[in-house]
Amino acid sequence: MLETIRFKLNGRPVRLEVNGERTLLWVLRTDLGVTGPKYGCGEGLCGACTVLADNEAVLSCQITIKDIAGSEITTIEGLAQNGKLHPLQQAFVEHAGFQCGYCTPGMILKAYSLLADNPTPSRQDIIDGMDENLCRCGAHTRIVAAIETASRRMKGGMK
Repeated sequence: MLETIRFKLNGRPVRLEVNGERTLLWVLRTDLGVTGPKYGCGEGLCGACTVLADNEAVLSCQITIKDIAGSEITTIEGLAQNGKLHPLQQAFVEHAGFQCGYCTPGMILKAYSLLADNPTPSRQDIIDGMDENLCRCGAHTRIVAAIETASRRMKGGMK
């Protein structure tokens, strides 16, 4: 059954007539052409589909579109502002915190949520907080280093 769903996507209002039971991942990718969130496992185990819902990391393959009605959804496409990379994105570039890049959008958004909750995490806090996001290429040590750098640069505040 079609429902009218309204939410903000990367700061812009969206209104869709859609089956409310469809996952946010497939609505983003197929209906809205937003390709940052990736299909990985479809089971909520890899983190490739991570987006922010009201600044909290969520697995878009596990949440229905009706469940995000009225929310602010941010994908990797909405993190940079005015053509300037977010400090997390910049740190990932500097530390080569990616190899193939498939997991990178989910990693960065999970790290964003982690730093929003804990602006000055220890290395172990980062490791524990990122545990559910997988990188098959093995860039985890560079990812942790990038998050540490971004945390220092942001000096305890989200920018």
